[in-house]
Parts: sequence; structure tokens; C-alpha cells
Amino acid sequence: MAPRRAACVVLLLPLAVWGAGLSGYFGTKSRYEEVNPHLAEDPLSLGPHAARLPAACAPLQLRAVLRHGTRYPTAGQIRRLAELHGRLRRAAEPSCPAAAALAAWPMWYEESLDGRLAPRGRRDMEHLARRLAARFPALFAARRRLALASSSKHRCLQSGAAFRRGLGPSLSLGADETEIEVNDALMRFFDHCDRFVAFVEENDTAMYQVNAFKEGPEMRKVMEKVASALCMPASELSADLVQVAFLTCSYELTIKNVTSPWCSLFSEEDAKVLEYLNDLKQYWKRGYGYDINSRSSCILFQDIFQQLDKAVDESRSSKPISSPLIVQVGHAETLQPLLALMGFFKDAEPLRANNYFRQAHRKFRSGRIVPYAANLVFVLYHCDQAKTSKEEYQVQMLLNEKLMPFLHSNETISTYADLKSYYKDILQNCNFEEECELPKFNGTVTDEL
Repeated sequence: MAPRRAACVVLLLPLAVWGAGLSGYFGTKSRYEEVNPHLAEDPLSLGPHAARLPAACAPLQLRAVLRHGTRYPTAGQIRRLAELHGRLRRAAEPSCPAAAALAAWPMWYEESLDGRLAPRGRRDMEHLARRLAARFPALFAARRRLALASSSKHRCLQSGAAFRRGLGPSLSLGADETEIEVNDALMRFFDHCDRFVAFVEENDTAMYQVNAFKEGPEMRKVMEKVASALCMPASELSADLVQVAFLTCSYELTIKNVTSPWCSLFSEEDAKVLEYLNDLKQYWKRGYGYDINSRSSCILFQDIFQQLDKAVDESRSSKPISSPLIVQVGHAETLQPLLALMGFFKDAEPLRANNYFRQAHRKFRSGRIVPYAANLVFVLYHCDQAKTSKEEYQVQMLLNEKLMPFLHSNETISTYADLKSYYKDILQNCNFEEECELPKFNGTVTDEL
């Protein structure tokens, strides 16, 4: 006997109503405008709380690590969406409005898009470049050299090219104006860390908390609600398919700026649950879940300080700064471990499958930390000691164009010496080769974790 179809109890409302309130919960698939709402009206605005340069200080060097701009879904996500959409087309009945509306939705995503940069993503990068140039005009002045590097992924290379276009023709890239250095050792350090790959990336047990949440009561409630809306048995849906439907809502908003009929399946409370599922994955795979997640980024962290050291040395020797602008384009997976290594957005209690409600006000929200076009910027200053009564070299750090209070002082500017002292252990004792070497023992992967 064929399974009995669930009764359809959801009424269709205008798409604007369904889509309202969801955009703040898309996690790593969030628009940059979610963390900087003023950009929705003016993409070149520096915002109401634009960072001011410290008094009596001149910027010497800017080091920026960027996440690529808005991208298309990956091939795997597109295949899962095609599977769900195909089921709806085969089984949807006119008496089930939500399912009928989604069955009629034109499936336009093709696997060839596979995570490539969307036109919106190019604009993300061009506008970011123009805002940074407006914020730090002395560093972005004509004839200043820009060192531009990228992950080997197409979306990152295109993001780097779009950032360069946003600056116009005045900056030099050196001998070859079109060249962007590919540097996966820094931008995709996680691929080169054998311990991370073995114990986290390719280890299903490492995602125990994620899988447990998929089976937990919060996700079960969302799945049952979506199944009811689609007039199908809950047994025909999985947590992964529900997540694909939710992410399609996010892709339609970020890529095309439209509220998709896929959004009609979810309430704001559902979106919070699905955001937590995304954050759990980020926490255990890229954040504080395992030490190797963040320790694998020490190669990038140390490189940042080596370049800052070099600029300080050149300044002290009254030499021109050889690299006043260093911009590197990577991934959410580049930035999230780096921020964890530095100790930012760490909650007192780990994110787990069984503490969803206790984590309602958590610091670790990936959509607030690493949305599309996320950026972490270090700015080194030379200051007039006679006017500041502080060390002449000082640093500011901005995340997504907002000043970040340093953990050692809770101030938004630090002497360079104090900053290096606070991170002394990482700078001196975090060796990438040693951290990432596979242990020589006969234990299991779960023993290591």
C-alpha cells in the first residue's frame, strides 16, 4: 500500500511575508549587507560608525584577508536541489499549494556553475575595494604597490580581479599588471594540514554533534513542518534535503535579490534552527571544536606578523615600505580558523547538539563573522610619540569594516609590541609542520579527537 500523504495545513502568504526575517539566519551563505545594513542603500557608504584613524598617526601598511564574494551553489548542492525539485514535480498535486508552487519554480541552477563567483560577487569585491580606498586614502594613493594573492579556486581569483578593478588604474601590481599570485599554502592551509584532513575533514565521527542535531527534536520539528507543507510523509525528507531547500532561499536572495518560493517553507524560528545546524558544522570543522582547526592557520597568522615586522623595520630604517598593501582572497574556511586561533567569538560553553536553547545568544554566529565578502584587516601605523605618549608603532584591526576590540585590552587600538606580546606563544611555538604532522601511533581517529 502506498504511504498515506500528509494533510497540507499551510496557507500560502505573499512571498514578502514568508521571506521577512529569514535573511539574518543564513550562516556562511549570508549577504554582506546583513552585517552592514547601510550598504543596502549606498554600497559605497562607510557607514554611521566609520573607523577613524588614530590621532597623530600615519598608516604604514594594510594587510587584508578577504573571503570571496557571493557565489553560486556547489555542484553537490545543485544535485541535491535537483533531486528535491524532481520529487516535487513528480508528486505535487494542485490541492497542495506549496508543493505545486515549488514544482512550477524554474530550476535554473546547473552543475557547471559549481561554486563560481556570481555577478553580485564581483560587485561585492569592487565596492569593498572602493570603500577601503576611501577609508585609507594615503595607502591606496597612486603609485603605491598592491600585492594581490588568492586561493587557486576560480571564485577567489575572480574576486581578486574584481577587487583590483574596483581600485581603478592608479595602483601598481608590479611588473605584471594582470598577475594575481596563487598561494594555497596560506589561503587553503587546511588542505595541506594532514592532521586536519585525517582527523576532521575526512572523519565522520568528528561531526558527531552535527549529525546528532540533525536527529534531534529541533530539526525533527522543522522537518515535520516542511513535510506537512509539501503534503508528503516526513520519512521522505532528510535533514540534508530540508537544509538544501533553506539554502536555496538564501541563494535566490543573495544572487538574484528575490524572495524565492522556497522561503515560504520556513518561519523565523525554523531559520534559527537551521542557522544553528550550519554553525555547529562551522564550530566543529573550522572553529573551536578541535584545536587542529585553528592551529592549522598559524602559518597564515605568522605570515601576517612577518609582513608587519618587515614594515616596522623598514620604517625604523627610514626606507620606503616595500609592501604597503597586501590583499589576499580566500574562503570562510580561511578566516574562521584564523579568528578562532586569535580567540575571537569564543563562547563559555561549546556548541553542542543538546544546548540549542542555551546558545540562543551565542557569540559564534558564522553569518555575522564570515558572510560573503567577509574581510579581516590589519592596519599598522607610525605615530608621533611626542603627541601620543605611546609607542610609535600601533595597530588597528577591522572585521567586516568594523573596529575590533583587542582581547588583551578591550581597546580598538594597540601598540604593536603589546599585540605581539599577547600572541607570543602562537608566534613562537605554533609550527605548521609539527601541528599538521600525523601522529605515529596505532590508535584510532576517535582516540586522537
